[in-house]
Amino acid sequence: MPSTLSCKNKLSVTQRNIIMAISGIPSSFRSWQYKSTAGGLENNLTLNNAPMLQPQANQHLVRILAAGLNPADYRLSEIQLLHKVAFPKPASPGNDFAGYIVKPAPGSTLKPGQLVFGCAGTNFMYGGAMSEYGIALVNNTVPIPTGLSIINAAGIVIAGLAAYQSILPYSKPGSRILLNGGSGGVGSFGIQIAKNQGRHVTVTCSTANVTHCKSLGADEVIDYKTQNVLQALKDSPYKYDLVVDYVGNDHNLFWEADVYTSPNAKFVTLAASHHLSFVRFIIAAEYMPRFLSGATRQHLTIFAKPDREDLLQIAEWMVEGKVKPVIDSKYKFEDLKAAYQRLKTGRARGKIILEVAPKGEHTV
Repeated sequence: MPSTLSCKNKLSVTQRNIIMAISGIPSSFRSWQYKSTAGGLENNLTLNNAPMLQPQANQHLVRILAAGLNPADYRLSEIQLLHKVAFPKPASPGNDFAGYIVKPAPGSTLKPGQLVFGCAGTNFMYGGAMSEYGIALVNNTVPIPTGLSIINAAGIVIAGLAAYQSILPYSKPGSRILLNGGSGGVGSFGIQIAKNQGRHVTVTCSTANVTHCKSLGADEVIDYKTQNVLQALKDSPYKYDLVVDYVGNDHNLFWEADVYTSPNAKFVTLAASHHLSFVRFIIAAEYMPRFLSGATRQHLTIFAKPDREDLLQIAEWMVEGKVKPVIDSKYKFEDLKAAYQRLKTGRARGKIILEVAPKGEHTV
């Protein structure tokens, strides 16, 4: 069941350094791992003792205090052929983490004990964030600013970057944008980032999430439970300058985009699905010549890419209150399977966070 752990910053960096110096680095740590995903990732996870990691020259060793769950954690790993040929055995899921530096990379300005967040591991398919310790590339790790909690920092990376990078480079202040899927982790960031940067935002969501999306700043909401989204867009008196699809459930939104978008509008799809129908759509929309595909708008596929400046900007907005954290639920470290079950329902409103560290350490 979700827990209600507090996470106020109480220990100073100096105090944390002293604790680390006294306790030393353990020889092993607990890590959620899997060797197969047949029947679902969550049904194959086991909590194992793993030997302590040995970071390379461009890597930090970090103590993970909290981790954020993302659909990418299981979608690619559950493609059986890909898992067999591309994943280590065992592998450990997860990318988003918040914690502190145990052993900084040589030459880094980050210090032992300093609170940081970013992407764990060296491969987004199996970053190992669902573990007590991890490695993090220098370029994928940034300090947690004063005023931002560990829990909220842990939920930023994939969702925050996906929202930031799918909206801001392809629009400008005053642009009218459509976000297909406004209540999940990415959509919750997307609404707020877009509004903070002066965009007019229309989103789609279910009836249960209409109030939630409006509370985040959405100007208009299309309830897909009571309306036909495509028809509502066609009937709208407005033309959209950017469409960002976080769901990928109706490809006609792209094929008929000329009806409801401005002539130079772009259609951005977040890489949201591993299903063959989605792959075929991306190939046709993005790589097939327009005279063959019939496309009238430019299509772009976006993958969230680690970027220090983007992460620092999102964290700064959160400290300033311009972007508010949206946490669906928090789970104890031992309850990771239940956390993934919640994620797979598709009904999470905002981020699901795994509290990796025990209560005493987590309240640093």
